[in-house]
Amino acid sequence: MAIDLGDKTVLKNYCGGRWVEPSSQDRVDVWDPATGDVIARTPLSNAHDLDRAVDAAEQAFELWSEEPPPRRARIMFALQRLLQDNLEELAELIVLENGKGIDEARGDVQRGLEVVEFAAGAPTLLMGSGLEQVSRGIDTDMYRYPLGVVAGITPFNFPAMIPLWMMPLAIVCGNTFILKPSQRTPLTAARLVELFEEAGLPAGVLNLVHGAGDTVDLVLDHPGIRAVSFVGSAAVARHIYARAAANGKRVQALAGAKNHMVLMPDADLDFAAEAIFSSAFSNGGQRCLAGSVGVAVGGAGDKLIERLAAIAESAKVGPGLEADSVVTPITTEAHRQRVKGWIDTGAKEGARVVVDGRNQGSDGGFWLGPTVLDGVRPEMSVAQEEIFGPVLVVQRSDGLDEAIKTINRSHYGNAAVIFTRDGGAARRFRRRVHAGMIGVNIPVPAPMAFFPFSGWKGSFYGDLHATGRDGIDFYTERKVITTRWPEPPS
Repeated sequence: MAIDLGDKTVLKNYCGGRWVEPSSQDRVDVWDPATGDVIARTPLSNAHDLDRAVDAAEQAFELWSEEPPPRRARIMFALQRLLQDNLEELAELIVLENGKGIDEARGDVQRGLEVVEFAAGAPTLLMGSGLEQVSRGIDTDMYRYPLGVVAGITPFNFPAMIPLWMMPLAIVCGNTFILKPSQRTPLTAARLVELFEEAGLPAGVLNLVHGAGDTVDLVLDHPGIRAVSFVGSAAVARHIYARAAANGKRVQALAGAKNHMVLMPDADLDFAAEAIFSSAFSNGGQRCLAGSVGVAVGGAGDKLIERLAAIAESAKVGPGLEADSVVTPITTEAHRQRVKGWIDTGAKEGARVVVDGRNQGSDGGFWLGPTVLDGVRPEMSVAQEEIFGPVLVVQRSDGLDEAIKTINRSHYGNAAVIFTRDGGAARRFRRRVHAGMIGVNIPVPAPMAFFPFSGWKGSFYGDLHATGRDGIDFYTERKVITTRWPEPPS
């Protein structure tokens, strides 16, 4: 996976079944967010490095695309066992390079493992369809075929889960894959590749190319890559969608979010406050399904703020490997400063800083405590833009319809949540709110692997979402065959 260079780890690319030194000598540091220490160095791969991976993937595709689906599925079964056996090691690796809590890290691996289990159903998932006698003596059948070489560009916040959203489905469909993981969290990606190899995946079917923005653009422009899957910020998702589509590639680009959590006056306040706090502040708020806007309906606002402040006061800000840590560090110092800037902006716009996390946490790491901003109005920038950190803004609303209108004005549409005991209110909410993933008394409405991760509006660019049947459709193209045979002699 890597070679030692003093007390640093310099990562390699993985091409054609071998760990290879990149041609580029450019590197960036990887930090332990809890200490600020450099733990690895990520290479910034160039065009030659990507060409080498694409060449290996193209060569492997010829044989892999002919592999029967049941045999591909058996590799997924083997991978499932390996992921289960190595779950704790992967979780600790995620904590080291990402900073999230150990339970969150275990969940990171587990949710990815569920996609592997779904992919193991390849013989059923890849079945076509047919109809005899579409016209007299004519039959029509539809078959699925792999695309060829496909690529995944993954973010830092879920180093195991999101690569596992992509790689198992693409590979079990008969494609070969190139992974470009986040330069902030490359160690987990490299370990996943080792486990795919151990599961019996042939050389060249899965390849790993490290890099940052310039490497991403090389992927988007490469004529040998048929499709690109991406998860990341809204601005980068728009860039990837536009550039890859302009180059004739199939694209799914999962983008930013501003997820609202509506608290109705009849809700169980103790349960809802704990759930809202967990949604907003777990993983340092660095989740695309994190609740970042609390909308208190009727007279629920003051009680919610009081409860949130009390929870925040007792919540431990600490390293992810300490089981009682509730709020863990931000992944980089640059991002920590950016989030602090958003808190400053909220205060300048007139929000009241009820809980201030700007100076919380231990020395040496990239720390921010939980921050709660009250009195936020919908037109404020902190109510509209993705902060992606441990910041919850709280708005007040006179009624449910007003709350729904507030949500629907957002240019994002990833998720929305309601806490209520009223079935009619919940039904109105789920029918009228403009978001692709809805939670009813569920703070983080993440779909299981057999459903699509279905963001709307500015939270998704493309036509076919990640995971579920959408994932199978994305990584295959359909061929329709219409047949007529002469009648045999009597």
